[in-house]
Amino acid sequence: MTASRARGVTLLEDPIANKGTAFTQAERAEFGLDGLLPPVVESLDQQAERAHEALGRYDDDLGRHVYLRALQDTNEVLFYRLLIDHVEETLPIVYTPTVGAACEQFSHIYRRNRGLFISYALRDRLPQLLASRPNHNVDVIVVTDGERILGLGDQGVGGLGIPIGKLSLYTAIGGIPPARTLPIVLDVGTNNHERLKDPEYLGWRHERVVGDAYFDFVEQFVQAVQSEMPGVLLQWEDFATPHALPILARYRDRLLTFNDDIQGTAAVAVGALVGAVHASGSRMRDQTVVMLGAGSAGIGVADMIRAQLVADGLSEIDARRRFFIVDLVGLLTEDRTDLRPEQRVYAQPSELVASWNIRRDGSPSLADVVDNVRATILIGLSTATGAFSEPIVRTMAAKVDRPIIFPLSNPTSRSEAHPADLVRWTGGRVLTATGSPYPPVEVDGRRVEVAQSNNVFIFPAVGLGVVASGATRVTDAMMQAAATALGEVSPALTDPQASLLPPVGRLREVALHVATAVALAAVADGVAPQAVEADLRARVSAAQWSPHYER
Repeated sequence: MTASRARGVTLLEDPIANKGTAFTQAERAEFGLDGLLPPVVESLDQQAERAHEALGRYDDDLGRHVYLRALQDTNEVLFYRLLIDHVEETLPIVYTPTVGAACEQFSHIYRRNRGLFISYALRDRLPQLLASRPNHNVDVIVVTDGERILGLGDQGVGGLGIPIGKLSLYTAIGGIPPARTLPIVLDVGTNNHERLKDPEYLGWRHERVVGDAYFDFVEQFVQAVQSEMPGVLLQWEDFATPHALPILARYRDRLLTFNDDIQGTAAVAVGALVGAVHASGSRMRDQTVVMLGAGSAGIGVADMIRAQLVADGLSEIDARRRFFIVDLVGLLTEDRTDLRPEQRVYAQPSELVASWNIRRDGSPSLADVVDNVRATILIGLSTATGAFSEPIVRTMAAKVDRPIIFPLSNPTSRSEAHPADLVRWTGGRVLTATGSPYPPVEVDGRRVEVAQSNNVFIFPAVGLGVVASGATRVTDAMMQAAATALGEVSPALTDPQASLLPPVGRLREVALHVATAVALAAVADGVAPQAVEADLRARVSAAQWSPHYER
């Protein structure tokens, strides 16, 4: 029987407890539902089939997104059953790339409340705002300030679409019960003048709060979370680089917290690289990495790859010298005065660059770097559409047998290259993973799935592993364990021509494997209670919620 004590229309309006047409005749009589529902009693299977048919009637993905959000707001069990049964079809709709358009149109497609709007204008009442959350017991929060939504930039309060989408995947993939998740947007204003001029914009109409006032507000929020929900996993999402890294550094040893853009992106990229390096017939310590993009995500990826190089035998200094990172100005070099401390770690010696043939004055461009370096790995986290041009790719491919090229920027419209072009320009030799979904490509007369280096392979499993193990912190070792575990199930380990990551249809299965590795690492790192591996595996499996109606 449903756990809700509500009756009648109130029960039908509770998305957690509502079963819709699946309420039995006995339940309808008990809860005052007779006459409020059509007479037929359906199974969850029948409901899911009908919902999938309705989804197919929409002509565009944004319409499908709105439909799925409405279903989620009506009947969460049915929503998650539909997602899990059709994950390859629905994942791009509830999350990237369609979620980007949903954030841009958030104020225009808004229907009903979901999550919390924590406004700067109400900064003196943050504990009360958190206390008004719809469900008291929360395991996972995803919070954004909407400033760097995918590659689309500042979307203000519309950024809440990202935490809503992320937490849908925490549940569908990781199995965190939906009632134990909470999406939050910190509404500190927006510098997007298109939003501010929009009469339908639903956020605080004010330019962004900056400086000490901004960080003080974040501190107030963290203190309120600690008071209201001690022990909750707090994921930071889509914060701009000047805020993302300082916030992570400030709170990572104080809270159970991580930043998915920095740590999750890095873990899934490294997981894909494990398969790619194996398929290339080389080792991690043999790689030279060229990266376009030196923001928080790019540096996070570089840091985790560097740890892999060191683990495979390189010294710390030698590992750093294997990275050639390019930003808007050009290559990060020691003579540049505009680098942040985390970027300066990867600055190349000026005397090295002085011997290069370059095409322009100033810092070398991406093309200059590829001309002068034997790059084995090329990674894009720049949101610079088409930046991996044909000349650049052909130059790289002329120097290595199996070039590893990851255009990871989201959404699809901001990708550095299309995988079909990469296949053509490298004669089918490329090993690639992309940030957004792409259709299969033709390689040597056969269709090959394009690996989507999507954080969905990591963050839901991290949440599951944390909850199952009782971890009190998210450590670097736990994220490294997640990356390694993902690499262990790469199809490319057994077939050099296969996709670098498992198919999306195996996401829940992969999540169990990755979550167990995270839980074991938490115990080994001393941030979770001692437990033997067999017990942890059982706890992870038992903690993965599946959509079903309670009786």
